[in-house]
Amino acid sequence: MAINFDKALGIHQQALQVRGQRAQVLANNLANADTPGYKARELDFKGILRGESQLMDTKASMQVTNSQHLVGQSLSADTSLLYRTPQQPSIDGNTVEEQVEHAAYMENNLAFQASFTFLNSKFSGLMTAIRGE
Repeated sequence: MAINFDKALGIHQQALQVRGQRAQVLANNLANADTPGYKARELDFKGILRGESQLMDTKASMQVTNSQHLVGQSLSADTSLLYRTPQQPSIDGNTVEEQVEHAAYMENNLAFQASFTFLNSKFSGLMTAIRGE
């Protein structure tokens, strides 16, 4: 019997990918904190993950019976970035607030580590099941 990794791992694989993309966006914001006119960006993690979850449910329920059937595409590849609204606008038009960006980056990092740890435990459980322990 073959193991279906999409079912076994759940949404955690996609969560790691989206968390990685969000880390890039937040790091880019921090790197441009002193760039005049730069607009801070944000990634809608919950919205993207909700779309990924719906896509996984659709893939699981669909059967390919013809070679011309279309396979679902990942939504995270077509993400639209949002603009962050600043609490305190700056004179030069830059909307990056370093404290907010640092806090969001650290929160994203902790969530990434939590998802990674959970995914690691899923793999450990699968290895235990394969060994028959």
